[in-house]
Formats: sequence, structure tokens, C-alpha cells
Amino acid sequence: MKRVAIAVAGLIAAWLIAMVIFGAMRGDAAAERIAHQLGESLHADATVGAHDLALVRGRFAMEQLHLLHDDAVGRLEVAVGQVDCDLLPLGLALVDGECRELAVHDMTMSVSSGALFALRPPKQAPPRAQRVVIDHARLDFAPSAFLPSLGRISIEIDHAEAGPTVFRTPLSFLFALRSLTARLELPAGITLRLGYGHGVLSVAGSLFGSTPVALPVQLPVAAAAHSGKEEVDALGEFGKRVAEELVEKRANDWIHQKL
Repeated sequence: MKRVAIAVAGLIAAWLIAMVIFGAMRGDAAAERIAHQLGESLHADATVGAHDLALVRGRFAMEQLHLLHDDAVGRLEVAVGQVDCDLLPLGLALVDGECRELAVHDMTMSVSSGALFALRPPKQAPPRAQRVVIDHARLDFAPSAFLPSLGRISIEIDHAEAGPTVFRTPLSFLFALRSLTARLELPAGITLRLGYGHGVLSVAGSLFGSTPVALPVQLPVAAAAHSGKEEVDALGEFGKRVAEELVEKRANDWIHQKL
């Protein structure tokens, strides 16, 4: 039994050492594969800065991820300071490489046209994550990109958490949103503070007053969209519907206060 225990311990040690070496050797390939996968999903050129693949611990980290699509269709640019992907430990990520948790820090995105999401579907399956966490992100949309009737809008996300997500677009996490703290900037200097949790959206700001307006909302179903364009269209319709319901809710609250 002692010999068996020593042999097993030796095999485990050898496996762990092999995973450390293999992770160091495969880090560049993993970064290139992920960059290519993300770039193809957005039809963009993708580059990655420093990166680290730790197969024993189960983690893949990237810094300075940059995606750029710029042609006659429009311009889409995404820059991410840091991305952390939690993987299965002990080399099991070689069998199942899906992110258990995908943490995104310091992201900026600008989109000039919604037509960018109507391009031909990518050949590879889009990236997936079981849980998504976003800290400090700014999303800028030109007037024609998201809600043309509203004009240019910007969203400053302080913190967001989402459940299982298939990234057809950088906005796909919104379909699985669980919590959100953000600010929405609209034309004419209008700023709204947004909060979301447990199925309830709260909005406060110059249009709604200092007291937040709370509205139960039903997020659109991601499975109903089969492409990035369909996802963006669904989010646009969702945004219009929620805006109308918020205005109606604020008006009803004001009437009840006056009666």
C-alpha cells in the first residue's frame, strides 16, 4: 500500500508539473485562439497584450484586449483593460474550456451603426460563460446604432453581474442580467441613475425626480435571438417598452401623490 501511495503521489506530482509547463507553453496559443474567436464573432481585428494560462489553478487572464471593426458599414471598437476567466482546475480545462466566471474590468465600447451586427454569422461558436461580472465599463452608441429615435446614448456601468451568457455581441450579458448599477447619459445633458436586481429596474434623475421609480421588468429571452442583429433588435425593443412603462409609472405615481 505504501508503494501504491508513493506511486500515486508521484503521478499526481508529475501531472501537476506537466500542467504548469504545458500552461506556460500554451499561453500564447490560447490567447491567439480567444482573440481570433472574439474577433470573428464581431468581424473585427483583435489583439491581446499580456496573458497568463494557469491550468493547475484553473485561470486564464488577459490584459489590453482590443477589437476593432472599421469600414464602410461602420465602426465598432472594444477595449478591455483586464479579462479573467475561471476554468476547471487541475488541467481539466483541456477537456472543458468554458469560463465558469468571466470577469471584465475597465471596458470601453463605441458603436457607430447597428448594421455592424447584421454581418454574416461567424464560423466558430461564440464564446460562453456561466457567470459574468463587469466592473467599470462605458458603452457609447451613435444615434443610428441602438435607438435611432432617442439619439446618441452612453451607459456607464459601475458594476454588473449576469448568469449564463453566449457572447454573440458585447451586449449579450444583458439577457442574463442579475444585478446592475449604472448611469445612462442621453442627449440634452440628461443623466439617469439605473439599478437592477431581483427583476426590478429602478431609475432616478432629472426626468424622474430624486426618488427612484421602481418597475418590475421581464428581460428578453436570449434563446429567441439567433444572431447578433436579432439580439440588438430585441434589446432596442425592450428599451423602448421599458421607457414607455417608466414614464407611465412616474405619471401614475405623481397623480396618486396629488390626490
